[in-house]
Amino acid sequence: MRAAAVQLNSGEDKAGNLAEADRLTRAAAADGASLVVLPEKFNVLGTHDAYLAGAEALDGPTIEWARELARELGIDFVPGSIVERRDDRDKLSNTSVHVGPDGELKAVYRKIHMFDVEVGGQVYRESESQEGGHEIVQSHTAGGVGLGLTVCYDLRFPELYRTLAVEGARVLLVPAAFTEVTGRAHWEILIRARAIENQAFVIAADQVGPHPPDKVSYGSSMIVDPWGEVLARAPDEVCFVAADLDLERQDEVREKLPSLANRVPDAYRRPAEVGS
Repeated sequence: MRAAAVQLNSGEDKAGNLAEADRLTRAAAADGASLVVLPEKFNVLGTHDAYLAGAEALDGPTIEWARELARELGIDFVPGSIVERRDDRDKLSNTSVHVGPDGELKAVYRKIHMFDVEVGGQVYRESESQEGGHEIVQSHTAGGVGLGLTVCYDLRFPELYRTLAVEGARVLLVPAAFTEVTGRAHWEILIRARAIENQAFVIAADQVGPHPPDKVSYGSSMIVDPWGEVLARAPDEVCFVAADLDLERQDEVREKLPSLANRVPDAYRRPAEVGS
């Protein structure tokens, strides 16, 4: 299975963002990719006011575009994430979907971990306009390959990825807008760790460069195999990278070094009365 990670420099111009995403998704499909992943908040990336103005429902124009494109190209398509508006919620959601080659929604994942941090002198408060989800979500490609859906800051929470792997995910997806500061320090290490410990492929599609009002994303979108080998890495520009995912090689790794099978879940439980 050939997969691609699209790297974008999204801003607050939704039409321009969609046009660039469309161009690179088509190029990735023309290169043979049957699974294409876009970055986090690919259609609108900027201020909280921009999110409030640009948020959409899942039946809105962005996901409709994704469904039409997936159907036209015949690909499994994960259009990064969008800021989703739901009628029954006060706050927005950071939502990733999987669209099948038939154009139908196969899965919906709402980012669990909100990015409320201070790094490099910058304060990020994702929860100012958005709320975290509560459901771990796995989907499957048209060929039956398990996909684990996650978004950006989720990468720092290995419990999520272990759950996905144990439940059958063979490919872990990470649409992201990883900051330049944390990216230089942690991006590759975390991606390769999630791949190695779960013996899974990781497709990490990142934003790159500056975004409104004053943020910078790291880039270096990557595809990593279950042995931790980097199969593809994006240069510091808007582009896509692609790699062939050798599922037989994954089976061999899991058979010869069966760390998932050798788990001892009972040993990891602590008595309820012991504090953290």
